[in-house]
Amino acid sequence: MSEVIERDVMEYDVLVVGAGPAGVACAIRLKQLQPGLSVCLLEKASAVGAQALSGAVVECGPLDELAPEWRDSPPAICVPAKRDEFSLLTRKGSIRLPTPPQQHNAGNVILSLGLLTPFLAQKAEALGVDVFAGFAGAQPLFNADGSVAGVQIGDMGIEKSGEHGPNFAPGPEIRARFTVLAEGCRGSLTKQLVKRFALDADCDPQTYGLGFKELWQLPEGRVEPGLIQHSIGWPMDSGTYGGSFLYHLDRNRVYIGYVVGLDYRDPRLKPFEAFQQFKHHPSIRPLLEGGEILAAGARTISAGGWQSTPRLDMPGALLIGDAGGTLNVPKIKGVHQAMRSGMLAAEHLSEAQATAGFDARWRASPGGQELRKVRNIKPGFKRGLWFGLANAALETALAGRTPWTLANKAAHAETARLDEYESPERGWVDRSLPPRDRLASVFLSNNSHEENQPVHLKVRDPNVCATTCATEYGNPCQNFCPAGVYEMVDDGQGGKRLQINAANCVHCKACDIKDPYQIIDWTTPEGGSGPIYQSL
Repeated sequence: MSEVIERDVMEYDVLVVGAGPAGVACAIRLKQLQPGLSVCLLEKASAVGAQALSGAVVECGPLDELAPEWRDSPPAICVPAKRDEFSLLTRKGSIRLPTPPQQHNAGNVILSLGLLTPFLAQKAEALGVDVFAGFAGAQPLFNADGSVAGVQIGDMGIEKSGEHGPNFAPGPEIRARFTVLAEGCRGSLTKQLVKRFALDADCDPQTYGLGFKELWQLPEGRVEPGLIQHSIGWPMDSGTYGGSFLYHLDRNRVYIGYVVGLDYRDPRLKPFEAFQQFKHHPSIRPLLEGGEILAAGARTISAGGWQSTPRLDMPGALLIGDAGGTLNVPKIKGVHQAMRSGMLAAEHLSEAQATAGFDARWRASPGGQELRKVRNIKPGFKRGLWFGLANAALETALAGRTPWTLANKAAHAETARLDEYESPERGWVDRSLPPRDRLASVFLSNNSHEENQPVHLKVRDPNVCATTCATEYGNPCQNFCPAGVYEMVDDGQGGKRLQINAANCVHCKACDIKDPYQIIDWTTPEGGSGPIYQSL
């Protein structure tokens, strides 16, 4: 007879899961509108901001509206945008192109999301929000009528029974009238609820990008504070979506990063290697040589936009921010959109006292209409770089008023089999800049998982990895994972078996997205585990 596990129960009016910009904005707005509401804000990282990762050039309108005092004490990394550059890279050269109108950054700021969100969380606490960091939502809870009732926090410890009973501390249940999911891209709770309520029944599949980011300290005189540089082209081939960002900070520091669209076809492509190759381009390497890399990280972004936005409301719960796909990819900005959606969700719950109707309200709002105007730009690049640029120019000129909507396809379904795709010669070069490999990058993310905690990466049928996937796709998990989590090793019997190095995981969730068989499930590890980013 199985033992009944007793769990503590905490009850609130509203539970917000995820303390990124969408979640903290929602929590703050709720207390501004209805100070008497009881609001709980959960964050799975060890501290608010520890796993926040974004470019990030930020449009300040929503931030000014929510917390105007931020300008009196801005984050330690906060540099006004001064000048924009947009370039096409070839293997050995660079061609300056006109900066797309969506990427004009006058009035915006370059800042650290990892430093901004703690400031906003402090404001939320001052308003009376209960902020709990280090608590990972493991499972959704439901009422008798099937509506969402909150979340169960993951258990802590080794989940095995010994002579004295289970050797773990059971996580509490946090119940609420309304639950707001702000988990970011491909959240594990969001994934479960999208499936349960068929929230994606009337939209295209979501599509994603895998982004890398590093913070560098450079020698004196190389940095132009406020300069914002983006590029397309090399080291991607013309049929693969990808591009770079280079944001010049103060004190001789720069953010440098690269985003690869996960709807690429080449099963042999290694996005981490592409980023490192980009850093060795003749126009980039001289900037970085002699510098020191201070921090590194990786995460996925929801890039499908308007046509891939699932229904954002369900009985008892809402989706906001990147959990709902609010990122504006052509603008390369998501923070202002995430905050907009979080604030609108708070206003909706305060006024309607119900979740129904939020989806329609978001789509009609300025944030939703911003996505509609650019809906055809990103999918246009599926037909190649030059078609994509021409299509982007047309869509921009017509402000999205074209009478069609281009379709998105699921990233995992786009991966070609080994025998149907000839990988192009990418012209990659020898590398000398750090980090030398993926494990060195993991070290720079300050990653931390208890070695003896249950593996949070679930592969439903590992035999597929050693047989079918090895033959058909060449085990692409070894290529697309930025942290060396997945490794095919000798099984001692003349074959191979999958080894999961879960302690390396930086929680990007690329495996959950890109696995061609969709048998990998990223679940939450123990609360507080994972990367602890420094000023990213």
